[in-house]
Amino acid sequence: MTAIYKDANRPVAERVADLLARMTPEEKFAQMHGLWLVLSEEGDHRERTDLSDEFAGVSAQEALAERLKLGVGQITRPLGTHIVEAKQGVRAANRLQKTLMEETRLGIPALFHEECLVGLLCKDATLFPSSLNYGSTWDPALIKRAAQHIGDEARSTGCKQGLAPVLDVSRDVRWGRTEETFGEDPWLVGVMACAYVEGLQGEKGDMLATLKHYVGHSFSEGARNHAPVHLGFCELNDTFLLPFEMAVKCANAGSVMPAYHDIDNQPGHSDSFLLTTVLREQWGFEGIIVADYGGVSLLHQHHGVTHDAAESAALAFNAGLDVELPKDDCARHLAQAVERGLITMDKVDEIVARLLAVKFRLGLFEHPYSDEQKIVLQSEETRQVTREVATRSLTLLENNGVLPLSGSPSVAVVGPTADDPLALLSGYSFPVHLIISDMLEETSQVTTPLAALRQTLGEGQIRYAKGCHIIEKRMAGAPVFPGDASGKPMQASPVSHDTSLIPDAVRAAQESEVVIACVGDLAGLFQSGTVGEGSDTDSLTLPGVQQQLLEALVETGKPVVVVMTGGRPYNLQGLETRVAALLMAWAPGQEGGWAIADVLTGRAEPQGRLVVSVPKSAGAMPYYYNHKLKSGGTPFAFHFGSRYPFGYGQSWTQFTYGEPELATTQVPIEGEITLRVKVSNTGARSGSDVVQLYVRDRVASMVRPVQELKAFQRVALSPGETATLTFTLPVDMLNFTRRDGQRIVEPGEFELQIGASSADIRGRATVTVTGQTKVLPQRWRMMSNCEVSR
Repeated sequence: MTAIYKDANRPVAERVADLLARMTPEEKFAQMHGLWLVLSEEGDHRERTDLSDEFAGVSAQEALAERLKLGVGQITRPLGTHIVEAKQGVRAANRLQKTLMEETRLGIPALFHEECLVGLLCKDATLFPSSLNYGSTWDPALIKRAAQHIGDEARSTGCKQGLAPVLDVSRDVRWGRTEETFGEDPWLVGVMACAYVEGLQGEKGDMLATLKHYVGHSFSEGARNHAPVHLGFCELNDTFLLPFEMAVKCANAGSVMPAYHDIDNQPGHSDSFLLTTVLREQWGFEGIIVADYGGVSLLHQHHGVTHDAAESAALAFNAGLDVELPKDDCARHLAQAVERGLITMDKVDEIVARLLAVKFRLGLFEHPYSDEQKIVLQSEETRQVTREVATRSLTLLENNGVLPLSGSPSVAVVGPTADDPLALLSGYSFPVHLIISDMLEETSQVTTPLAALRQTLGEGQIRYAKGCHIIEKRMAGAPVFPGDASGKPMQASPVSHDTSLIPDAVRAAQESEVVIACVGDLAGLFQSGTVGEGSDTDSLTLPGVQQQLLEALVETGKPVVVVMTGGRPYNLQGLETRVAALLMAWAPGQEGGWAIADVLTGRAEPQGRLVVSVPKSAGAMPYYYNHKLKSGGTPFAFHFGSRYPFGYGQSWTQFTYGEPELATTQVPIEGEITLRVKVSNTGARSGSDVVQLYVRDRVASMVRPVQELKAFQRVALSPGETATLTFTLPVDMLNFTRRDGQRIVEPGEFELQIGASSADIRGRATVTVTGQTKVLPQRWRMMSNCEVSR
């Protein structure tokens, strides 16, 4: 007779109950952690070792084969751990899965997870642009399509959980992980997160997206990796929890990952209030909570809130954690934790039931293996979507008329990022990510700006000079994975200060009509680069001697077009007014060179709009557009503020806005606000603009930001064409968090601001919300809407 849990026609709850009743405690514990293995087609699997083992206090363990007899919950990055051909990696993963299905007592399959923020993190997968590029498109539908393609590549290799998207709200661009964020507005982050989650998980929901890093990770002390966060719950809820709440309630995200830091002395991995009370009980989250790599060990190794690994495991799992990743540093002590009375088997059963239910729903028991013949990486359609995201994210900040390039000018292409494929990639792109393991990976699929411009403008029109280095030799950086460890000496900054290449660049500029200067930073984790996880900074000056290079180029008198790539915005130290143009490209991925060439030559329009402000100086940090009135100090500090504000970006044409019109100036607290505005293209070229709706709460019982984004709409118009945009804004979206933790909407006056950026407000209207203060229900209205008529 077939066991109930093996019968796919039985309800999931019945299958879970049947399987759980058959499991020994040790088999249950095995489902509560991952293993980080280097897999073998022959079954000679071995554990991956790294610097984190010493930091996490890991000692010798039992033979792997014996441990696998108990099963395992997840396998960490089977294709993303080392350089392996996808087919070979899938065969090795299938070999392990076969062992689990056929050579263990109960035949419970493992769930394979991979990183996938900027594309699947494995050899030959498509290298997508960064999250900053995603946000800069202001196009959720496009980002949903991109995530669908990422999900398709991941599924084809057997991945069932992607460790993305990142929902951290940017607050201080010195933070190395700024490149992983969608920007500095919590609602926009939430909108983009919902699109990404829906795309990645797909219509069938046969893959889990993972929301991270829960929560407030981006507002760390000094913008330093892992540093403490100093926030009260009101601001935490309004700014940092909001995107997570949106992705849970609107997109049904399948997983959440807590963060490494502590908030007001409470570590994220043991925060039962956030993990259970808020996430599960208040929001209704039904997915699984997985640890950030090594995060459970941090409870005793760094935070000092437990004595040992057994106590850390108990504390985290009691707080709401379901799976320890990447391996069983602490979960292997669960039997001891039960024996010591630190955790009960009832709690273990609750967790394991949740994990088994996910595996049943994903179809893992019926379809545990992947077909190596159906792996699909780098399809033409996927590459086109990648290029479209890159192109539509490029943001034009300055232009004195030199762009788009016309005719057949002679062009000097200079700068350290002009012909470096890694300069177009993010920290979680496969070739960059492996730098921390001192591995090298081919980047032949990446088209650099120099290569694209040579093909676009013609080889004979281009002179190239590197000008300077950012980092002369890429190598693994400081041993901070995921915290401090011994084993490698702390290295000095790898940034180059060699100026010997500048004269060659100046000569190339003098012999050309136009200079395209490619500058920026290099992503690399843990100080192996100038931006990325663990690569925080104390300055917003371009790394190395790039500023000196730009100054020398500007002094030639030739028009200098600056193309800045990277994971955070940098200042040009006053050269902003002297360069001919400034194009922000972020980390545009493998097709980034084509995107840059298309925009520079006018084949494409610069459609990007900033999702992080470009601060005047590092001394302005933390800076974000939706600050409080008193954030600038009293008197208002000279260094505070932003040259290029949130929402800003130039086009090839000009747009004028009519006066905004309210359907009614009084709206009940249960109702919706309707506002119309006409937008006209008054320039000579077709183009598009992102029309943005901000709100200011004039008087509230708690201090409110000077403005908050509540709606936006891109509109494409031909010369002379006019469109009417009708925004509908639920009054629920005017909420804030009261001291008792409730989201409320108060009656009163709200100023609605229509603009082309947060600083370029073209019109204002005031609406009065009537009624009594409203406490929002669990399913409050989180999304605005806009209709365009012509």
